[in-house]
Amino acid sequence: MLQQTTVGAVRGRYEEFLRRFPDVASLARAREESVLAAWSGLGYYARARNLRRAAREIVRLHGGRLPRDASLLRALPGFGEYMAAAVASIAFGARAPAADANVTRVLSRLFAISGEVGTSAHSGAVRARAAQILARGRPGDVTAALMDLGQLICTPRRPACPKCPLEGACAAWRRREVDRFPRRKARPATSRVFVAAALARRGGAALLVQGDRALLGGRGRT
Repeated sequence: MLQQTTVGAVRGRYEEFLRRFPDVASLARAREESVLAAWSGLGYYARARNLRRAAREIVRLHGGRLPRDASLLRALPGFGEYMAAAVASIAFGARAPAADANVTRVLSRLFAISGEVGTSAHSGAVRARAAQILARGRPGDVTAALMDLGQLICTPRRPACPKCPLEGACAAWRRREVDRFPRRKARPATSRVFVAAALARRGGAALLVQGDRALLGGRGRT
């Protein structure tokens, strides 16, 4: 739910969703329409479809228990490299480096990692640094702490460096070049998109059909 969506928007919906689908088995048994209805309002509905598909795979292939290994998690629908590593690290204590946008920003500044964010070279360098600092006992705590640090202190603009517990070790801070890390991609040119829609109504009911190539149908793997 937190993919492309804020904590504030998710908090109440998460608890309601768990009441309706309290475990993997109940989610796997549910009809897709029921899952989408429970997800209504959060957007990016490919996430809900992938969540249900993942639940069905977990029941079919893993006896209803979420895999603990990042490589097995990565094979589930909707699980990208980051999510698989984050779940393995935070939920199961695996030393799997997970770098979302917040962690990437923190580590890019902490170690002054050069290169453009999002490139394979930069992402690999970030994950290598993350692997170096993961604690052997509770690596998930390090992952979660870096996420919080990026969200609350090491923000994209106007970071609160004097409040940062890593200020003394931060290479970008020592250089007074915090705003240079990580180097962002150039903003793509704006393109105009034309769409057409039709409304079919009978009495008080309206027909809603979403095609497979919906404008916002993707964004399901992180």
